[in-house]
Amino acid sequence: MPYRPIPVDQSDVRYAHGPDSVVQPGVPAGETVEFEWTASTVYPGTSRRIRVHVPAMYDPSEPAALMLFQDGGLYLDPGGEVRAAVVLDNLIHRGDIPITIGVFVDPGDFEVDAEVNHRKNRNVEYDAFDDRYVTLLLQEIIPQVTKRYSVSEDPDRWGICGGSSGGNCAFTAAWLRPDRFRRVIGFLSSFAQMPGGNPYPDLIPTVPRKPLRIFLQAGHRDLRWNEPDGNWLASNLRVAAALAEAGYDFRLVLGDGGHSPNHGGVLLPDALRWLWR
Repeated sequence: MPYRPIPVDQSDVRYAHGPDSVVQPGVPAGETVEFEWTASTVYPGTSRRIRVHVPAMYDPSEPAALMLFQDGGLYLDPGGEVRAAVVLDNLIHRGDIPITIGVFVDPGDFEVDAEVNHRKNRNVEYDAFDDRYVTLLLQEIIPQVTKRYSVSEDPDRWGICGGSSGGNCAFTAAWLRPDRFRRVIGFLSSFAQMPGGNPYPDLIPTVPRKPLRIFLQAGHRDLRWNEPDGNWLASNLRVAAALAEAGYDFRLVLGDGGHSPNHGGVLLPDALRWLWR
């Protein structure tokens, strides 16, 4: 094969979804319920939408695994790039992953005026290197789920997933609270834009290894891919290198394309299988 350089412009790159990301005949669809959370003490004044996807095979007498997704509406959309509920239904039906309740959490909004304009709190919540967001999940959001459904207490059966700032957020939540979240998916994670800089390349090899299993996806043409500062591709590669140096159970998938959820969405079925293997 002759050498062909990767084109600079990859805006037209698109990966095709496989059968696991499409509604399949004979696979019973789970039920998705929705509620709004407006009583946060961690982020006062915010409101956010929560959606809980309960698989058809769920049995209250057998505690389910839990998988939590940031940017919940985007990840739940059956016509979008990720289609997480469809993927969960297909993989659970086939026995590829355990019976898993999916929790889809939107970032918080502040209402600005009576015209129902809103100010997003997404980057404040997702990009920070602190425990506020994971505290929101553990003390405010997940209790709203566990009082309705039977969920395992085993942290090895709790996972967290996100893309872009949501990917960085998922990593930080598990890093700070591995006693609760131990399986992590980060697509095109925003390590490069963490306030104060990306701490992980220096931090990961210097502390005792945490009981985490981590799936990362990065893109050749992610944001600022060829610039010396704020390079999203380089930041993800440095995190992966640190995980390798520290002996973590991790996987990095590098693909083409820019800052798009397409490749991560296509990878989600294999990422979940790999996490729960």
